[in-house]
Amino acid sequence: MTTTTPIPNPATNFSREKPAPPARGGLAPQSRDKIDKAAQDFTAVALGELLSPLFETLKQDGGSFGGGQGEAAWRPMLVQEIAKSMALNGGLGITTLVTQAMLRLQENGS
Repeated sequence: MTTTTPIPNPATNFSREKPAPPARGGLAPQSRDKIDKAAQDFTAVALGELLSPLFETLKQDGGSFGGGQGEAAWRPMLVQEIAKSMALNGGLGITTLVTQAMLRLQENGS
């Protein structure tokens, strides 16, 4: 009987732990922190772009936020803050994938 190892699904990885460091070579902690921050920022922007159309469909006729020009001005900032919060708490697993890709690129000298 052959035993198979399940393939991890990054979309279900909601851990705040950082991915394991690269296997080869060393990476200064400052560089690793920069990579982690860049990956998290990328995730926040990507999530913001995904959430934006959802918020555009909400009525602006005085509902929950009062409507008008004030709501139109603040809505993009609200969407971006929601996206940042989602990215900080694991997002959709994008952060881990981006971090791993950036580490591979740095490891290969690209």
